[in-house]
Amino acid sequence: HGPIIKQNSNRSPAIHIIYNKLTMAYFAGTARFLLLIAVGITGNPSTANAASASPVSGWRSHLDWAALTSKLSSSASLIDTTYDNYKDECFPEFSEPSPTNHALIDQPSGMCLPHLYLGWEMSWPRPSENGHLDQTYDQAVQDLTDGSLESWLVDPTNPSLNLPSKVLFPAVASDVVAAVNFAKEHGLEISVKSSGHSYQGASSKKNTLLLNMNRYTHYAPTGITDCDASILGSTVTEDLSNQPCLLSLAKNKSSLIRVGGGENFDKVYRAVIAANEEEGYKYHVVGGGAGTVSPMGWSWQGGLGGTTGGRLYGFGVDQVVQLEMVLPNGAHVKFGPTEWEDASAEGFTVPRTKFVSGVCRSNPDEHDEEKWIWERCPEDFGIDFNDLWFAVRGGGGGTWGVVTSVLLQLHDYLPFSPYAFNLPPSEECSAIAPQFAEFKAHYYISAPSLLSVTKEHSLACGSPDSFGEIYCYGEEDVMQAWTRFLDTNNSTDPANVACLSGVPEFAGYAEGQIYLASNDRFPGKVADSPAPMTIGPYVAGVLVPQSWFDESEKNRKTIQEYAKNAPYYAFGGATASGSDQANSLSQAHRNAAFMTYFSLEDFWGNLFPQMFDVSDKTNFPPVFGSNHAGFLTAGPLKEDWTKPCPPEWTFEERREKCISFQEAIYGTERLARLEAIKKAVDPQFIFNCVNCIGNNLPEASKSRDQDDEPSPSASEPEPLSASPSDEPSGAS
Repeated sequence: HGPIIKQNSNRSPAIHIIYNKLTMAYFAGTARFLLLIAVGITGNPSTANAASASPVSGWRSHLDWAALTSKLSSSASLIDTTYDNYKDECFPEFSEPSPTNHALIDQPSGMCLPHLYLGWEMSWPRPSENGHLDQTYDQAVQDLTDGSLESWLVDPTNPSLNLPSKVLFPAVASDVVAAVNFAKEHGLEISVKSSGHSYQGASSKKNTLLLNMNRYTHYAPTGITDCDASILGSTVTEDLSNQPCLLSLAKNKSSLIRVGGGENFDKVYRAVIAANEEEGYKYHVVGGGAGTVSPMGWSWQGGLGGTTGGRLYGFGVDQVVQLEMVLPNGAHVKFGPTEWEDASAEGFTVPRTKFVSGVCRSNPDEHDEEKWIWERCPEDFGIDFNDLWFAVRGGGGGTWGVVTSVLLQLHDYLPFSPYAFNLPPSEECSAIAPQFAEFKAHYYISAPSLLSVTKEHSLACGSPDSFGEIYCYGEEDVMQAWTRFLDTNNSTDPANVACLSGVPEFAGYAEGQIYLASNDRFPGKVADSPAPMTIGPYVAGVLVPQSWFDESEKNRKTIQEYAKNAPYYAFGGATASGSDQANSLSQAHRNAAFMTYFSLEDFWGNLFPQMFDVSDKTNFPPVFGSNHAGFLTAGPLKEDWTKPCPPEWTFEERREKCISFQEAIYGTERLARLEAIKKAVDPQFIFNCVNCIGNNLPEASKSRDQDDEPSPSASEPEPLSASPSDEPSGAS
């Protein structure tokens, strides 16, 4: 994901697909879409007329929208949106020779998505009045691979369209406060978009007010802070102003960067590059592989740093030092750990969080940040910041409120060394691709010592799930280890050694991305990879446990036999030891050797019972990685965990009888806690995004798409000791 090295990947282009019939979906969908562009989708008079009469225009027109706009800052804007906006602004980019999400993000309506089909429910344009509940997985596969979607794609009245009806571009936090209070008063749902990279389509939903954060205040260019212990004091101040630096120093770090709620990694990386060029290369930030990915989604799903030193410094959730949010109750808050303790005796490299404190802004209507006043929250505030800190960091974005800024940990700069296999491609190097795959497994996971590689040198490197790349920071010995590996396999031909080579030296990953970027429409920006596609990944990768992988040579050979793609090497080291033990990222992430993909039958029927503890039938274990989980992800049958959810079932049957998307990622116990926090933080389900925590609860299913104004509930948040749900989450 986000490779700096451009080459043949020596693997199937459809690595993310478990169900084999889906392997051509990306390409079939793209080809059909290019045909639509070629024949001119806007040239059909009946289509244009229908679009102009789109039923979502003027959504909830009886509400006093002027009351909302009167509270917005002068830089904010509120617009009506229709299918026309999506068609006219978003469709053309997918026909560009070098499409890029940089172009989609900046479109005027703010509706564009990195996968075109995300604009329809379940990324499936077939018309449906009930969200495809009465249709089958098999039918979806058939449509998305072999079917004719053209008439559905150009139909502005298609009931499966899943696009917001109004879009607000907030500029300051008070704009977000005003929007949330308006939604709360009128029983509206809010969807939230930073970069739109959610594979499930969590940032787009019909009959919602979309808060597109792309034009929100940019803090990163001036947001780096170097902490000075001599002026901080030893205790956290009541307004939490010194909390981020005190926590950073407790982690033996001394620098931070503040990132706004709409800034993506392109902006973050370029801010760090500018500071490094000015001050002599002292900072490093852990982030995503693509410049168009945002910390506001990537981090909350875990954040895999396979290209940016994650094995040295931890997951994205581990970089968060303080959060600033607007909550569903309309409060503007900031919060972070204020009590912590050393946990090195248990093998952790960062302190254990003991207590999280928060403050509320007492003048939430004030637009000028210099005049903000942070004070203790009211007595009846009713939100537990310990639970919120746990839930947001790992529990996904878009469901807990709106993150307006975050303070991220910066690390000391280390020299960057990228390597490429089989570049430029050759038959000779392709012939030893299996040996290179084995070498990477040895270097990262199974036997670095056999290559005379130290643990420290192994953890200095990582790879995304593309075959031929290795990214290292600081001291490493990849080339020496490669030569030793070939020697032990009696394959020291100089031509074989040369199949792996260092890439021309760059100061860092982002610098290389900028230099090698091929899209001259956006020069100087960190490239996005993969580029926009019509169809995104369908399913999720399995977090293969380190303990199982280490058990035997047989297990290692099992991976070679059954894995459908190159493993994602962003696990181990600090991803296990760098946790503050107060986040909701599943333990499967912490225990993983790597993430990879299997066929459904091979995994559930054979590998799953071997890899995971299935002895407690009331407690389904976390299995899937959350960052790259596709929109059709589901667990096995509830009554038999060794059988995949039948593809011939309707989605309603699958929802009833199969382990849910959320439960397969978080596990039964962690999901139950997250659902309880969700009901306490957002009892009206104002934030109810697709496949987010709480989205499948009975309370979230009430319709909000009627023209009549609903009567919002005035109920108080539920105590967290209450039952997490009226129905069991799944395992039984």
